Amino acid sequence: MKDQKIGIMGGTFNPIHYGHLLLAQAALESLSLDKILFMPSGNSYMKEASRILSGELRGQMVRLALKENPDFIFSDLELQRQGPTYTCDTLAALRAQNPQSRYYFILGEDNLLTIKQWKNPDFILKNCVIAGAVRESDNTSRILDAARLLEKEYQADIRILPARRIDLSSTEIRERLRNGHSVRYMLPESVIEYIAENNLYKN
Repeated sequence: MKDQKIGIMGGTFNPIHYGHLLLAQAALESLSLDKILFMPSGNSYMKEASRILSGELRGQMVRLALKENPDFIFSDLELQRQGPTYTCDTLAALRAQNPQSRYYFILGEDNLLTIKQWKNPDFILKNCVIAGAVRESDNTSRILDAARLLEKEYQADIRILPARRIDLSSTEIRERLRNGHSVRYMLPESVIEYIAENNLYKN
């Protein structure tokens, strides 16, 4: 696995939906990536664990969602780790496995504003390319300014991905499922079937 350009899509994926997949496809094409690793988080230190399904269930939904795309690869690296999961540790593990590869960490625009608050941001910003998805909005100039400051302060390599305005969120999907509403066209049919078969997000 030498000299590959590998994207990283991290998240709770609770559940994975078309917004995640469309962002990954945009990154794959615009950055000419060889593949993208979809990496469900274990115990994220930034989210309340009681509201998140088990790693096994979330991981299976991700596997189902990626099944038709050979460029999208499931990784259970963070699910296998004990305790809180941190991006810096994940990146260190990936670089140890494949030191020749170049990693591209795909982020939503909100994370560009908060990445300095993550554990060991210096290591993260110096050991991967940050691919920030930015939607045209009133906050665009503020987000672009934040990206430029990160480049200056950390000598970071930040690429801006123009992102489609797709108003999809896992929170909304969970709410619709709790209320018995359809989530068709919001996530892959295979994931919808898995949710129904396992009675997920009912309460």
